[in-house]
Amino acid sequence: MVFQYSLIASCTKTKARAGVFSTPHGEVETPRFMPVGTVGTVKGITPAQLQSAHAQMILGNTYHLHIQPGEEIIEKAGGLHNFMGWQQPILTDSGGFQVFSLADLRQITDDGVKFRSPKDGRIINMTPENSIRIQNSLGADVIMAFDECPPATATKEEVVKAVKRTTAWLERCISAHKKPEQQALFGIVQGGIYPELRTQSAKELIEFNLPGYAIGGVSVGEKPELIHQIVQWTTPLLPTHKPRYLMGVGSYKEMVVAIASGIDLFDCVIPTRLGRHGAALVQGERINLKNAQYKEDFTPLDPECDCYTCKNFTRAYLNHLIRAREMLGYILLSLHNIYELINFTRKIRQAIINDSFVEEFGHYLN
Repeated sequence: MVFQYSLIASCTKTKARAGVFSTPHGEVETPRFMPVGTVGTVKGITPAQLQSAHAQMILGNTYHLHIQPGEEIIEKAGGLHNFMGWQQPILTDSGGFQVFSLADLRQITDDGVKFRSPKDGRIINMTPENSIRIQNSLGADVIMAFDECPPATATKEEVVKAVKRTTAWLERCISAHKKPEQQALFGIVQGGIYPELRTQSAKELIEFNLPGYAIGGVSVGEKPELIHQIVQWTTPLLPTHKPRYLMGVGSYKEMVVAIASGIDLFDCVIPTRLGRHGAALVQGERINLKNAQYKEDFTPLDPECDCYTCKNFTRAYLNHLIRAREMLGYILLSLHNIYELINFTRKIRQAIINDSFVEEFGHYLN
């Protein structure tokens, strides 16, 4: 089998686990944070820099790449790996989350979603079949099923409909999928904040025996405590011999709680978004490098960090770059932030292997 999840070690006090997920473009050591490269680039960061930050798998976005440059161009280039110069694993999301966030521009039916492109105004019909066709052309190692992602404000009746559609659309995604040997199709569990609907969604998706499963519809406006409950409830419902992916989550506490529940993979736009706004993650805490207190601070961003930024530059220099609006400042902060979150999950993985996960990271679970 090309796609395989191998369990390496389990925590004796929680459901945390360390494993290896094998793909055609290499292995992903789990648990692992995955940087987001929405339009075929992790913003401001070169593939070589991503490798130096220990990135193993990155994300692309079906919706954005379909709008520009179009999947036909990427396919002519030999697929997304060749197009963006990244020869390690890639995951593409289905475009569902982006489409559903266009509340004023879209119309949902059982067939799919029609929406007006915010770029040029053309009408696009995103169906399960179209999402899979685009993702087959992009050529990522892992592709996501087209699902309905209800907002945190959705009524229970709306969430019931979303769960029903998500299962029906998954069946159509499977039928449309032309490259199952080269691309692993993951299903996405929906169900909002309702345990019984999460259970229903998970059970229906597991019947399809997919290579992996994701938990979607969290981090869409709920309080953190509610996210924790959803993840703690849903994760154990998913098969133990396949990778489990929590979509759109990337803070220290949320990742630790999820890993303790048995989650393997995470993604979030936080590291580069913070970097572009002159902020850094230092051991999980945000600091704003625009602040005057750093003008004469000649210490590294984080003395304990081994990233290129921390080994070569001071907070004073970063403060200067950000205040001068120099591109390098945003790049250096983004690079550090990516390294920070990946390294955090690498340390957790080692702690699980050493069976010291609770001793080292248990304070996040309180």
